[in-house]
Amino acid sequence: MRPVSGRAADMENVFVDFGLSGDPGSDEFWAAAGTPASKPADDGGWSTLFLWRGSPASIEFESWSDPVPMHRWGDTDCWYAEVRMPARLRVTYQFLAGEAAYADPFNPVGAGGDRSIAATPDAPAQPHWPVVGPADVLPVPGTRLRWSSERLGGRRTVRVHPAGGGGPVVLLLDGDDWLYLHPAMTAFDSAVASGEMPPVTLVFLPTRDRQAEFGCRPELWEAVRDELLPLVAESGVRADVDRLVVAGQSLGGLSAVYAALEFPDLVSRVACQSGSFWWTPDAMGLPDPLGGPLGGSIAARLRDRGPELSGLRVAFDVGEHETRMLPHCEPVEALAEEAGAAVRVSRSASGHDRAGWRHALLRDVAWALGAPLGAR
Repeated sequence: MRPVSGRAADMENVFVDFGLSGDPGSDEFWAAAGTPASKPADDGGWSTLFLWRGSPASIEFESWSDPVPMHRWGDTDCWYAEVRMPARLRVTYQFLAGEAAYADPFNPVGAGGDRSIAATPDAPAQPHWPVVGPADVLPVPGTRLRWSSERLGGRRTVRVHPAGGGGPVVLLLDGDDWLYLHPAMTAFDSAVASGEMPPVTLVFLPTRDRQAEFGCRPELWEAVRDELLPLVAESGVRADVDRLVVAGQSLGGLSAVYAALEFPDLVSRVACQSGSFWWTPDAMGLPDPLGGPLGGSIAARLRDRGPELSGLRVAFDVGEHETRMLPHCEPVEALAEEAGAAVRVSRSASGHDRAGWRHALLRDVAWALGAPLGAR
């Protein structure tokens, strides 16, 4: 909505309806600015206001929407966008201005230095995850392992944290995201301290090449079994490497379920968020990677194997707004249960977005270990 000559008074209701006072662009206006702010929309969703001060900008949302242009209020330094959002949505976003990307200066909830998180008023709470601003530096575990892998090649730094003193190993794939964008260490500490999860030992596994390492290939899991877990066992941190939960998202979720099928003696507990079950060996080279057979290679493996997964506990979660992912996830969920696995299925209030997976990560790891947080 752009201001129209002769209708400035009416157009100011755009801001008044969101609880903002003062003339747009004035010191009073900016002093009161706190966005994103939402109001109910006619379609049962929400109309959400975003503000930006200064140069032209657009809003880039993670996976949920195409970029949204912002409009200038008259000749002021006030840029704004009123965005329609569906019910129950939590989404990561950033402002694009020129060649740079920025977090929202009016939003205290950040995800790394250049991203923010918006949530509609009806999005479920995410217990144990603290509010972290874009300028905050997240704590990192004091124990770090230098892993030089013969199977995978190269060196990587693996961080290890004994939440509550340590216990079963929770292997967090894409570990750097859970270190530097979302404060998983703090969230797990809180869940353990509250009694909603037993003590665990977090192992943050960074990836070098997601497509190569997280495809349905054995090298990563051979390296975890033969190289990484012995390194963790020798680290001096209390860690039960014989009780392993693998937590992965997107391609990481695909890899976690693949490991449970192909390495059952290693992986028998999985927390999978938005697993990339569209994956087949040639999918990445197609114009539409998600356009292949539903459930991809994992569904095909489950159909071929028959009912033999009675030792597996696997929690599946996917964003309820992931319209193209849901048809791929549903057959895998059903086939795993038919094969004898203990299966938990849930839907997060998000798209394909780590901000929406955060509570599922805690809840489903706890469920995999038989703890009470899994009942939520």
